[in-house]
Amino acid sequence: MGRITEHPILEVGPKAGIPFHFNGKRMLAKPGEVISSALFANGITIFGHHPRDGSAQGMFCANGQCSQCLVIADGVPVKGCMVPVQGGMKVTACEGTPALPKADTAPAGFEPIRTIETDVLIIGGGPAGITAALELAPHGLEIVIVDDKHRLGGKLVLQTHSFFGTVEDCFAGTRGIDIATNLAREMEKYPNIRVMLNTTAVACYHDRKIGVVNQKEYALVSPRCLLIAAGAREKALAFPGCDLPGVYGAGAFQTLVNRDLVRPSEKLLVIGGGNVGLIAAYHAVQAGIAVVGVVEALPEVGGYKVHQDKIKRLGVPVWTSHTVKCAGGGDGVETVTVVGVDESFTPIAGTEKTFDADTLLVAVGLNPVNELYDQANRFGMEVYSAGDASEIAEASAAIFSGRIAGRRMVRSLGKSAEIPGEWQRRWEVLKSKPGATYPLKTQATGSGLFPVIRCVQEIPCDPCVHICPKDMIKIEGDPVLGLPQVVKDECTGCRLCVAVCPGLAITLVDLRGEGPDGLVVVPFELMDSVVGVGDTVDAVDMDGNFITGAEVIKVAEAKPYDRTLLITLKVAREKAAEVAGLRVQDASISEPSGAETCACLDDEIVICRCERVKAEDIREAIRGGVRDLNQLKTLRCGMGACGGKTCEALILGLYRDEDVDLCDVIGFAKRPLVSEVTLGLLAGERPGGETG
Repeated sequence: MGRITEHPILEVGPKAGIPFHFNGKRMLAKPGEVISSALFANGITIFGHHPRDGSAQGMFCANGQCSQCLVIADGVPVKGCMVPVQGGMKVTACEGTPALPKADTAPAGFEPIRTIETDVLIIGGGPAGITAALELAPHGLEIVIVDDKHRLGGKLVLQTHSFFGTVEDCFAGTRGIDIATNLAREMEKYPNIRVMLNTTAVACYHDRKIGVVNQKEYALVSPRCLLIAAGAREKALAFPGCDLPGVYGAGAFQTLVNRDLVRPSEKLLVIGGGNVGLIAAYHAVQAGIAVVGVVEALPEVGGYKVHQDKIKRLGVPVWTSHTVKCAGGGDGVETVTVVGVDESFTPIAGTEKTFDADTLLVAVGLNPVNELYDQANRFGMEVYSAGDASEIAEASAAIFSGRIAGRRMVRSLGKSAEIPGEWQRRWEVLKSKPGATYPLKTQATGSGLFPVIRCVQEIPCDPCVHICPKDMIKIEGDPVLGLPQVVKDECTGCRLCVAVCPGLAITLVDLRGEGPDGLVVVPFELMDSVVGVGDTVDAVDMDGNFITGAEVIKVAEAKPYDRTLLITLKVAREKAAEVAGLRVQDASISEPSGAETCACLDDEIVICRCERVKAEDIREAIRGGVRDLNQLKTLRCGMGACGGKTCEALILGLYRDEDVDLCDVIGFAKRPLVSEVTLGLLAGERPGGETG
């Protein structure tokens, strides 16, 4: 636990120097750091205890969608993941029901709620929102972008890896963090784009105005056209121990590690083999965190094979046809038990394995954040959606989605804009699932110097084609989904293809020398302190299987390699073309601990985290004939800070378990406000101002 002091990709930035107190103990935060991240950095992972049963509360979403990180800051209950630390701030744990703050006797002024008129309001400053704005801005339209974070970029600011897709269309080969910076910089060219950061859109009203709020003011925005590009929230998973601190979403983990450079774990396990889970495991290893493994219930991972391959090469196992059985611990995760499943996903008795771990990352999918889209539609607004708020897909697809939505809005506002037919096709390809996988072809050539391209699955990716100075690499078949192949014998050994590949799937083999040994250059995105010249390492194949011991001959770092180290290994000539990487994580990390499986029963699973409602109580209501989820509010289900957004899908799962047709079930009524606002701000209060 603590701060990350070195990282292979990210700059560490300023030291922590802002003093604050937690439960009377002096601590330090970094400038702009939110309370929850500052507490994690200071070793505090328990933020209080729930008033209903005294259960420990900690991080869960890190995105303002729940209330697990509730703390008392200067006497006021706040979500720790959304409020920056201020110098001298006094923070206390939320123990039970928070006491009401003392009445403020200072005069408070009230001013009329101001209305901001604009042509377009974009809710969400991620890749979809930004690219839509960049399509709109050249037409002279007034644009307002609202985002609840302190900087633009959305989830791009959490991604240290290079992106897939196409170089021409969506910045393939560029790291997500850099795409975010470049897009935001591009927007600065347009004075007609107004950005409102740290501002949350909370409601759409029947008069077609959108309520937005920050820490100082509540205002209304009246747009002619509205775009919802608010992204997605992570799906929850119900199992014994799912409510323990230390069980949280992969996105929350990436926020702590890659945005805030906080090391929240010593040893973790990931549930979910999509791209999010595979990438989170990779980011953990980059941050120096031990990864027990990745568990996926399906027979194959849903993410890109190259993402799976690169963590397996580092020594992280991937267990398919497995799921999590339970997490055990007192005030936090201490053990995780996984179990094999059959074709119908039924656990197979006797296949349980229990591991020591302090963190379990849940990466089992995303749900669109689309509540405001539904409200706007209901009130007849000219509204569009883009990115994950429209359809869950990769960030490269969100970029195209935003462009298309931007052009559509331009036309709806009476301006001329063409939407190329190729854009729609590219968007469909970029958001599609991985295609077929083919056997590896090793392109050995007569010169003895050649790249080996281990991109064997149909995914959209072409940076290697564009970067080769000799035009040696071409895409076979479909121009976007086809596999890259070496078509010439003119390699100069520049290594650029090795460095640019987003999947770290290219090596360079050099068999030009005489003698029994050859050289192979492999990409490496961990700290250079992990390996050094003269070290003997375990060289592995594409799937992480041990090939041979290898000697490190050279560690190269250069500006064109974009923070990717290129490691030259000396191996036996006949094995050089098989070597795809080197293992860094010891196999003992992934060995079962022998600890007992937790004793929690399925009916004791907490379904509604906000209000601590268990499965047994909901099942009893279902068996009693309840078919309207709003009746479950008598149990407090859906009454917490998330507004039922987290638990509704889990409750519907219980209905399915009870053989109830979901067509007969009425969902939660949606709250008119999708996020909290203080009554004072809603009334136009200006604390400390003159009475109006």
